[in-house]
Formats: sequence, structure tokens, C-alpha cells
Amino acid sequence: MIPPAANAAFVAAMEDVLEVYTRPHDPARPLVCLDETSKQLVAETRAPVPMRPGRPARHDYEYERNGTANLFMLFAPLEGWRHVKVTERRTAVDYAHVLKDVSDTHFKDAEKIVLVQDNLNTHSPASLYEAFPPAEARRLVERFEWHYTPKHGSWLDMAESELAVLSAQCLNRRIADRQTLEQEVAAWLSRRNAKHAKADWRFTTAAARIKLKSLSGDFRLDCRVF
Repeated sequence: MIPPAANAAFVAAMEDVLEVYTRPHDPARPLVCLDETSKQLVAETRAPVPMRPGRPARHDYEYERNGTANLFMLFAPLEGWRHVKVTERRTAVDYAHVLKDVSDTHFKDAEKIVLVQDNLNTHSPASLYEAFPPAEARRLVERFEWHYTPKHGSWLDMAESELAVLSAQCLNRRIADRQTLEQEVAAWLSRRNAKHAKADWRFTTAAARIKLKSLSGDFRLDCRVF
């Protein structure tokens, strides 16, 4: 979704993220995009009919709701790496522990981690202070370079695109419980990371200033300079 009227705040945040995406690969400062989604856990009430030649598998329309699970997606597009953490909830504390994993486990040798995420209210340094003592929270805050997609512009977060791949390839079916969900996601991660699948991001600041020029209002830069 794009705001229908001139929106300087949207353009400022968009151009900030697009600048990050043009940076060359730097292992000392890895780019990590974060997003999250939920999955309804659904159990079968009757055994499905398996697939046969010429006939797809069939599932009874009745099912049993079995709660929901939250999935945090971490995507390092220049590394061809992603990780999904399944949690019961999506609280500030859950988010804070995901960032601690990024800092101290997944990218422990990085000088600084360039973090791109949307504007969900829990996606802030304050969440780290809610989860950890001040000294530890401050240490973790300083491990990251913080960047946010604009409001109504979460499509600029590459982790959202990777979640769409996960949904299409793994989550688009009934999954009964969290244990099964974690197993299925782990299998998907193994296959996807083995291919080192990366993002081919082509939307640049120059293109944005042309295609979305109505958003920039009176301060619009003349695109002819590019």
C-alpha cells in the first residue's frame, strides 16, 4: 500500500531503506531484514484421502483449530541466508530475544548489523530494555544500525518477500501443532539455504523518484539530474 497523497515521511524512510539496499556486500556489516507473521494451527478431524494418479489429495472440510504460532523471519539477502524462529507469541520480549540471537549467535563476529524492519510497535530499542537489564539492552542496541520502512511501505522490507516464499512453499496447508510447524519450517530452511537463494532487488531511489513522484510534494527533486 502506498499513501495516496504527498507524504514526505514516506519518501524519507523509503529513500533511507533504498540507500541501504545499494550498499556493497560487507561481511563486517551484514544486512539483515526482519519481519514476522502468524500461522493458524489446524488439525484434521478425519484422515485425508491421499493423492492418487489423476486425483489430488482430499481433505475434509471440517477441522479443529489448535491455536496460532508466530514466525519471525530473518533474511540476509546478500548472504543468501535466512532463519525462522517459531514462537508462541509476538511480544516485545520475544522480539528482543530474536535480536539477541541475531547479535550473539547468527552474526556474532559482525562489527555492526544493518537492520531493516517495519514499524510494528514492538520493533524498537525499547523492547530490548523490556527484556534485559539496561547494560545488556544498551549493548544490544549498539550492535545494530536501525532502519525502518515507511508506514504503509512494509513491501520495502525484503523479509516480507521471503515470508511470501515461505507461505507459498511451506505454510499453504494444514499444520496441526507447533512441533510439526517447526519441523516443516526447518526442512524448508535447509533446502532454501542450501541454494543460497538471494534477493534481486531492482527498485532504486532514481526509479522511485520517477514512479512515486506524487508522494514527495514540494520538495521533489528533479529526476533529470540522474
